[in-house]
Amino acid sequence: MENEIVQLENKVVEMLKTIYDPEIPVDIFELGLIYEVRINEDKFVEIEMTLTSPNCPVAESLPKDVETKVSSIEEVTGAKVNIVFDPPWDKDMMSEEAKLELGFL
Repeated sequence: MENEIVQLENKVVEMLKTIYDPEIPVDIFELGLIYEVRINEDKFVEIEMTLTSPNCPVAESLPKDVETKVSSIEEVTGAKVNIVFDPPWDKDMMSEEAKLELGFL
């Protein structure tokens, strides 16, 4: 069971890497917007994520997009995104790949 959850978590991360912030040409995972992915025994996925700013123009649509795409993974029974602003996002949370892509390195 534990191995299944790890494999499913990898699939969820791969799916998250297909979702892009519309203002920045980098996916939301590499941007550091995903704080936590939890998968329970029923394979329901809960995601803690933030936005680049509280006034982000996709504050309504992006979490729904994440829920829809993660829910589309065959083994997933459902998904819920919780938007949090603590800790607030900053560019230090980006992966090396994202920083390189955006010219921060």
